[in-house]
Amino acid sequence: MLKQKLVEEVTAKVAEVLAASPARDLEKNLKATLTALFAKLDLVTREEFDVQAQVLARTREKLAELEARVARLEGEPNAASASSGTASAGHTATTESF
Repeated sequence: MLKQKLVEEVTAKVAEVLAASPARDLEKNLKATLTALFAKLDLVTREEFDVQAQVLARTREKLAELEARVARLEGEPNAASASSGTASAGHTATTESF
């Protein structure tokens, strides 16, 4: 019991000395300087970054779907015009041979 009380007293004294020491002022000044520096930088939190990464992933998926859809839609008319183009090209060749 006496040892525990002695440890508590020593701990309290050390905390008191550290609180009144220049190290505490240095810590406060350093913290204020870093806070001001980070405020000037264009930084985002990890949470904001993760949200934007998810938005980007969804946007990329939607873009891939839309690109595939456009390719399908462009492919359908091209297939029809290619078939008619082949028929007319064959017809032209036949006409020229007569």
